[in-house]
Amino acid sequence: MVSSSAAQPTVTRRFTFRSIVRSLYSVCAVCAVCSAYSAASASSAYSAAAYSAYSAAAQGAAARAKDLYERALELERRGNGAGALSLLWEAAGLAPQDGEIQNRLGEALERIGALDAAVEAYRAAAGANPAPRRASNNLILALVKAGRADEAIARVRTRTSEDPRDAERWFTLGLAQADVDVEGAVASFGRAIELQPGHALARYNLALVLFHADRIAPALDALEQALAIQPRPEVRYTRGVIYWHMGDLDRGVKELREAVAADAAYADAWLALGTVLKARGEWKEAAAALARATALRPDLPAPHLVLAQALARGGDAAGAGRESAEADRLRRIAQQSQEAATWTAVGVQKLDAGDATGAADALRRATQTFDGFAPAHYQLGRALERLGRHDEARAAFAKAEQLNPALVYKR
Repeated sequence: MVSSSAAQPTVTRRFTFRSIVRSLYSVCAVCAVCSAYSAASASSAYSAAAYSAYSAAAQGAAARAKDLYERALELERRGNGAGALSLLWEAAGLAPQDGEIQNRLGEALERIGALDAAVEAYRAAAGANPAPRRASNNLILALVKAGRADEAIARVRTRTSEDPRDAERWFTLGLAQADVDVEGAVASFGRAIELQPGHALARYNLALVLFHADRIAPALDALEQALAIQPRPEVRYTRGVIYWHMGDLDRGVKELREAVAADAAYADAWLALGTVLKARGEWKEAAAALARATALRPDLPAPHLVLAQALARGGDAAGAGRESAEADRLRRIAQQSQEAATWTAVGVQKLDAGDATGAADALRRATQTFDGFAPAHYQLGRALERLGRHDEARAAFAKAEQLNPALVYKR
């Protein structure tokens, strides 16, 4: 995993005064002391030079980590998640104590479903000084997604007991409990609202818990209150989904149209809107909404699958076949990418721990799992470079760049 601290060289040089003490009893005491003084001066000069070299190396690593991080952010802005992930892995290895880099790495890993690796990145971020404000919450939610809710709840309970008047801590506890303890989550969100009545997200997440527990009326009440505090498109989206599940398609469409009007890039809302329009038999309108969802998130299989269904019902068999095939292709890629990312995370962890041979083995497993996963080839190039196998490293970097032109290795 990336959060493992890279082995760092230390320079120590001990100077003992035993020879000085002996020489003080000799007839050449003055000469001995002078010699000792010269030796101490030489030792100090050596240590200063070594420290200066080490400090320069550390500053160089920090500067490279910052450059990689900035490049990764730019790739994320351009929608190149795989390229960003590769650079974030490298940056985190160079700056294992940088909370912002570790947190961003965790978010990138979580997006592709590499949850165990994301947890370790978030853990490193939460333990950094300073730690990003969202790192602790990210860690809690990743633990829950990874099936480790007990650990998440225990962690938040400790934080809540330290400051029981902090509404945010109760809110986070509710998030940790939401999938495993409905009553506990309702109580925690309720306490957060009691402490901070204007906490719109607490009301929104309370509504989600109530909805999943089939308590529809109180869920809609909580959403109405959240909407009055802060008219977020997510609230409109959830209301639309609830009305859809209640069979009230007209109100569902109305709410979902409000959601996409508030945020035209809200892919989930476009997908839900297309699905409800399909249920109403409005094939053309449904296809248009679903096509918008596929354009916003071309990596997701679900919009293509539902679009295929809408096109088939609308009489476009050829279009339906293309979308269905694309959904299958994306589903396979998602599964393979997740497995390859897991092996890549293992390889990066070994590389950061100084085990380049073990890293190369794990990274080869990643490329064998899914040869199209560019980050695995990029990290393999780094491992091979560390091993002095420069021709193989160049080939790995070239493959990464072929798959993702943004991944140009800079020495």
